[in-house]
Amino acid sequence: MLDSHSPSASSQLLGVNKEADSVRESYLEGQETFPGAPKSKASSSRYSRRKIIAAVVIIVVIVIFLAVFLPVLFVVIRKRNGSHSGSGGSGVPNPSSPSGAITGGDGSVIKLDNGTTFTYRNPFGGFWVQDPGDPFSNNAQPNSWTPPLNTSWQWGKDRVYGVNLGGLFVLEPFISPLLFQKYPDARDEYTLSQAMMADQANGGLNQLEDHYNTFITEQDIAEIAGAGLNFLRIPLAFWAIETWEGEPYLAKTSWKYFLRVLEWARKYGLRVCLDLHAVPGSQNGLNHSGRLSPVNFLAGNMGLANAQRTLYYLRVITEFISQPEYRDLIPIFGIVNEALVGIIGVDSITSFYLEAHDMMRNITGLGEGHGPYIAIHDGFQPQTIWYNFLQGSDRIMLDQHPYFSFGGPQTAPIGIVGDQGIPGGVWPLNACNNWGPSTNASRANVGVVIAGEFTATPNDCGFWLLGVGSNSDNPVCPEFDAWESYNDTMKQGIQNFVSASMDAFGDWFFWTWKVGPTQAGRVEAPLWSYKLGLENGWVPKDPRTAFGMCASLGSSTENFNNTFQPWQTGTPSSIPASSTSSFPWPPTTMSGASVPISLLPTYTDTAPIITLPPATFTVAPSSITAPADGWFNTQDTEGGITTVDGCPYPSEYDGIFTVVPTAPCTGPGSVSTAS
Repeated sequence: MLDSHSPSASSQLLGVNKEADSVRESYLEGQETFPGAPKSKASSSRYSRRKIIAAVVIIVVIVIFLAVFLPVLFVVIRKRNGSHSGSGGSGVPNPSSPSGAITGGDGSVIKLDNGTTFTYRNPFGGFWVQDPGDPFSNNAQPNSWTPPLNTSWQWGKDRVYGVNLGGLFVLEPFISPLLFQKYPDARDEYTLSQAMMADQANGGLNQLEDHYNTFITEQDIAEIAGAGLNFLRIPLAFWAIETWEGEPYLAKTSWKYFLRVLEWARKYGLRVCLDLHAVPGSQNGLNHSGRLSPVNFLAGNMGLANAQRTLYYLRVITEFISQPEYRDLIPIFGIVNEALVGIIGVDSITSFYLEAHDMMRNITGLGEGHGPYIAIHDGFQPQTIWYNFLQGSDRIMLDQHPYFSFGGPQTAPIGIVGDQGIPGGVWPLNACNNWGPSTNASRANVGVVIAGEFTATPNDCGFWLLGVGSNSDNPVCPEFDAWESYNDTMKQGIQNFVSASMDAFGDWFFWTWKVGPTQAGRVEAPLWSYKLGLENGWVPKDPRTAFGMCASLGSSTENFNNTFQPWQTGTPSSIPASSTSSFPWPPTTMSGASVPISLLPTYTDTAPIITLPPATFTVAPSSITAPADGWFNTQDTEGGITTVDGCPYPSEYDGIFTVVPTAPCTGPGSVSTAS
């Protein structure tokens, strides 16, 4: 499509006008414009008549062409640029644009809900689309090399250039230090929520809603698109759906703001990887799972019950994002973030993933366009254990989170010229050699692979990166944390490390877009902020420049041939019965449990189903918005998960029995030794 401001449009129109003028002048002046014209008087006369007739025909054709083509062109241009004043394509005014436009590119002005404006900057050919009368329009495009949301993504051809919205809906101390500094005893979102609830004078839990509302804004999403990126990875916690008695988290509220981010992502053409970052019982015992605790998801005495509850939440989310209004926007669903497979066990987690896969595909159907890809994390295990994982499954991808930062003290400098003759020391080549070959091998032996998290630093420097009150004693940290005084070699060294990482992964999400300031008023974990790196010169302005970095350093990385097995990218297949029988659900054993799995607490499916509410749009016609009701498959009518009446349950986070059970508890009248 031609754009009214592009050279191609103006030159083509100019060429048409010049041609018409030339023919007109030749006709009026009687010039012989055709080579080889006859020279005799008779032949010249005949030739002149032919010339006149030809010229008339040409003029008629041109006039018809201009009469038909130009109005169509200008209508298309006006629609593309939103130049019509006061209304969108549906005829509904767009208050988010000062001019009323429904679309715009670089230099267009956006009006925010609070009345302020900003200018959209996108040097890569991207354009936003927002039509209040058609809120599910997928016509936007973040840049020229990324297919619009209404066009299929092709794995192996299209590349993920993504960024996480870490710390937005699942809090982490180093990303939002001010919230934790305000409550010194808080160590995770669980204890932070308890402290806030006890502090009603300062807003109580509503402080978390204020954070959801302000930490990431529409301008952030616009800047992400303008940075040449095309994907968001959005961590979400189970308390976005509901909480149970005793769970202090702010329930259901983050969902509303998640929907708002989805609207912004759609507006700017960004696809979304939704990541279930925190599940009941904690899948890894880390602060970003909700609570610092023992692992009690698929491990410990509450491991089975917490897994049942997690499967239910996966079901509820899958029903929502598989709706036609959302499935093109959210093509990836990371179902459990960073489950510690070393504790849980490969067989148990495989049983869970197989059960989740079958449940989700029973909802969505099989094949491309039927629900999202299912992303499973490698569990910080060698990726070779995932080779040939559940062959025949429908669109399961592997998610890796490669960090040097947590592999022991890393003291090598980055602000020096390395042996390859570029700034970065040993780190750019280390990134290529450590991550490139394994990623490509996993693509060949597993399927689609993404780096769901990586960052710009090879060490563990940064305020509270290691948790509340914990800062690294690495001697290089003062240099790495003093970002305001980086010299050019330091900045270029970090950028070379980032570019090498991007090239090694191919499809990646940086962790994270934004890090908030501490009480000192400055960002003190600088190399974890893509936004800060863009603004200060250690993150590439154009992510495409990373391509070929590893080859230029002499890395041994061999490029994957971009050919996946058909079932890995959406051709319907089936998992062999041998896999199904090898990984039953529930699993036969439970790591860390003090009783056999048959005696572990379980839940029942007798509760009303939770349906996640869709976004509401006040001016859009109901014929467009009504189909989105939060539940895709009406044949899915099984009840929701709840406790069994009369059965005791230990804490979901520690699983400590008051009395060790000696028989299964199935409700009133069952044998139970619990007090």
